[in-house]
Amino acid sequence: MGTSVQVTPLSGVYNENPLSYLVSIDGFNFLIDCGWNDHFDPSLLQPLSKVASKIDAVLLSYGDMLHLGALPFAMKQFGLNAPVFSTEPVYRLGLLTMYDQSFSRKAVSEFDLFSLDDIDSAFQNFTRLTYSQNHHLSGKGEGIVIAPHVAGHLLGGTVWKITKDGEDVVYAVDFNHRKERHLNGTVLESFYRPAVLITDAYNALNSQPSRQQRDKQFLETILKTLEGGGNVLLPVDSAGRVLELLLILEQFWGQRFLNYPIFFLSYVSSSTIDYIKSFLEWMSDSIAKSFETSRDNAFLMKHVTLLISKDELDNASTGPKVVLASVASLEAGFSHDIFAEWAADVKNLVLFTERGQFGTLARMLQADPPPKAVKMTMSRRVPLVGDELIVYEEEQKRLKREEELKASLIKEEESKVSHGPDNNLSDPMVIDSGNTHSPLDVVGSRGSGHRDILIDGFVPPSTSVAPMFPFYENSLEWDEFGEVINPDDYVVQDEDMDQAAMHVGADIDGKLDEGSASLILDTKPSKVVSNELTVQVKCSLIYMDYEGRSDGRSIKSILTHVAPLKLVMVHGSAEATEHLKQHFLNIKNVQVYAPQIEETIDVTSDLCAYKVQLSEKLMSNVLFKKLGDYEVAWVDAEVGKTENGMLSLLPISSPAPPHKSVLVGDLKMADFKQFLASKGVQVEFAGGALRCGEYVTLRKVGNPSQKGGASGTQQIIIEGPLCEDYYKIREYLYSQFYLL
Repeated sequence: MGTSVQVTPLSGVYNENPLSYLVSIDGFNFLIDCGWNDHFDPSLLQPLSKVASKIDAVLLSYGDMLHLGALPFAMKQFGLNAPVFSTEPVYRLGLLTMYDQSFSRKAVSEFDLFSLDDIDSAFQNFTRLTYSQNHHLSGKGEGIVIAPHVAGHLLGGTVWKITKDGEDVVYAVDFNHRKERHLNGTVLESFYRPAVLITDAYNALNSQPSRQQRDKQFLETILKTLEGGGNVLLPVDSAGRVLELLLILEQFWGQRFLNYPIFFLSYVSSSTIDYIKSFLEWMSDSIAKSFETSRDNAFLMKHVTLLISKDELDNASTGPKVVLASVASLEAGFSHDIFAEWAADVKNLVLFTERGQFGTLARMLQADPPPKAVKMTMSRRVPLVGDELIVYEEEQKRLKREEELKASLIKEEESKVSHGPDNNLSDPMVIDSGNTHSPLDVVGSRGSGHRDILIDGFVPPSTSVAPMFPFYENSLEWDEFGEVINPDDYVVQDEDMDQAAMHVGADIDGKLDEGSASLILDTKPSKVVSNELTVQVKCSLIYMDYEGRSDGRSIKSILTHVAPLKLVMVHGSAEATEHLKQHFLNIKNVQVYAPQIEETIDVTSDLCAYKVQLSEKLMSNVLFKKLGDYEVAWVDAEVGKTENGMLSLLPISSPAPPHKSVLVGDLKMADFKQFLASKGVQVEFAGGALRCGEYVTLRKVGNPSQKGGASGTQQIIIEGPLCEDYYKIREYLYSQFYLL
């Protein structure tokens, strides 16, 4: 029987809610993504709370709120205690994203769902992998291999491939096939016929203009607003798609020699850019190549100023400017406050680059037509004064006394347990607090329970020789080279380095952003003051798609090319999910599923997989031929059993029947053209075929989108008269393959 695979959506099906899915492979439970929305709605996490204790490993695909936002809360409240796997950028930028969210909330509310310590604790249990790195699980997950692959969309974004017994389960959501300024496109198209593919329908109904056309419209819209004397607000995420926008603006400002200021405003802006500068190997080929050749770091930006507080923006130039501010949903953060200030001016522009989450202010403003006025709650922290401050200080003193009393009671209980009647005999320095027969008893009445007893002078036990302080002889091992040491004592662990640099808002040198540090270190008593106001929306509101996801047409093309045996649809509106589902139901050889929340579907492969042992007798007569990094051979054998009952391939008892020759290899016509040219053959492409000399033509037939299976084997046909050139070209063609 094939590998057992069950999929249970916990959040994010038939809607655009955060993503979270339980995938069980032969009883090993993966939680793939652990997202939350900007409302921090606890009801969305109810399905997760029921299974959190059963999860064996967590896989994270992106470092934004929709994919990892609930991780600190789940580990704190639900008992989620499983190892977490991600790429290095997802770990680093996800950490900064959570910090920014926490700061944004605590600045305007008594946010207590998770603390900075909870975030640090959740991110301590990460294992960071590089792209295409195969990680073999152990223990309960023995035999399972996980590997992250390039997804596009966000830096470090991951398509997860989980392999067990030769069958692949692929998780690919929010991928982007387009190459961008700072990211390469996904490698999903390189996969073929996985047993299960879990993907999303988020963009199934969307179409996108060309990158050149979109960028032109984006920059012209911004420039027109600035030239008209207005300001431009771009609500952005903390450390995700904002990177692409920064590069676009930086390059355009440099080409046009513009002087309008650009500000990137978030609590972790400088830390984000500092980390990004060290992640060039995770970015597009063009950025990596530019750094290798000229040491030019694309994120050493000359036209973008990094800000970490609203006061810095208020003190900046009063003229037209571009501000990229978090949070993208406008529910909190600097973008919320700036919108309230700028919305009433017709000259200003609010430019959305991603769809707002349902129920957020950003989504409301993206409606057609947009509202003419919106109600907003403006909140800020103010220090306590007068009677409020006195009440607060008294309450803190009371809490402190209770904590001290509790600590003293615990200490007394521990003392009772640890200081038994025999303990004093072994240590002459212990004063016997239980000896009530001392001549100098200064305690009061005996009516109460425990009393401390003061003993004048030393009263050593009779067994001791003399009173002395504890002394431990430190015996060292020596050899002919000196003292024997343990090298591990001098190794700086990765975890220690991470903790040293994991301060909130820390840059590469471990220094704190001033704004972030002030929030942590500011212990002055304060309260949140809120007031509601109606904001007149007179500014321009425009949405342009810079989400970095493949559009509907591309999704269909890529999934058709990958051709999974079973396709599971998640995350997307009900309309988009049904549209994509119906599209693939019309394609043969694909089973399509679209489960509901907490609905478990069994997508176990129909194929049967067996483990067999290759006997020594068989292998001693096998002749291998090297094929790239592998060795291949043709084997004729019969199935038997070993003494322990395991299946084994044994040499056949009768002579092996003849078999047709098998040519192994993947010929690329462009490479073969160069090879023939090097041999002096006149060769050119004509009408999709390769014309060799005057008479011979080579062409590929079959479905080029299929490879690796019998039904999709590509054939190369050689056409021409039987002449000297024909046999010579055929000989060259055979030399490109391995003959078995």
